[in-house]
Amino acid sequence: MKLTFLGTGTSCGVPVIGCQCKVCQSTDPRDKRTRCSALVETETTRLLIDCGPDFRQQILPQPFRRIDGILITHSHYDHMGGMDDIRPYCQFGQIDVYADPQARQSMLEMLPYCFAEHRYPGVPAIGLHEIHPHEPLHIGDMEVMPIEVMHGQLPILGFRIGKLAYITDMKTIDEAEMSYLEGTELLVVNALRFDKPHHSHQLVDDAVAFARRVGARQTYLIHSCHDIGLHEEVNRILPVGIELAFDGQIVEI
Repeated sequence: MKLTFLGTGTSCGVPVIGCQCKVCQSTDPRDKRTRCSALVETETTRLLIDCGPDFRQQILPQPFRRIDGILITHSHYDHMGGMDDIRPYCQFGQIDVYADPQARQSMLEMLPYCFAEHRYPGVPAIGLHEIHPHEPLHIGDMEVMPIEVMHGQLPILGFRIGKLAYITDMKTIDEAEMSYLEGTELLVVNALRFDKPHHSHQLVDDAVAFARRVGARQTYLIHSCHDIGLHEEVNRILPVGIELAFDGQIVEI
């Protein structure tokens, strides 16, 4: 199984428009962060996790082949604002999209023309499915277990796929969810920055502590803003087995 980080940034992306900080002015491509999204692939199945407003830019360098399912973590625009751009992939057939009740409703409101009784030609062909924590999905040769984490006061979804656990926008997690993370070897989890607490996102220290609780062999940090610092400098100080991910990075699982 292969994981490709399409985007590793927050809702503003990096560089932030108008910002002159050293991260936003960096020439290191690893400091350019589009909105969070990832591909998880086997030889026969291809899943997209989130489809934000940078999806078109992110997917152009990738091989053009069928997307078997799109997993939506939550209803915020930076995680589903690029759904209209999946239309070229609909030449392979309807694309199944899996979302919790709130994200499903938001998608119906954001893309009403995709779900109208009489759709005009060319709109994305979406099969929209409501999913819930702890109810596994079988998509191709992958089993996906949705788990619940808290994005501030908003319950959202993380996904366990084999030895991979993918979690973004988490602030806290209920102890009861930890059993679904047992045996995780590769953990992907959000880490906004090092300091200045946020009401709905973990900081780096929170993410490191969480990674140690999970006990994954390797952890990659995502959903990071420009305040986190330069990619090279951050990775120099992170504990062994924990790295700051970057856009375009590929990891074999």
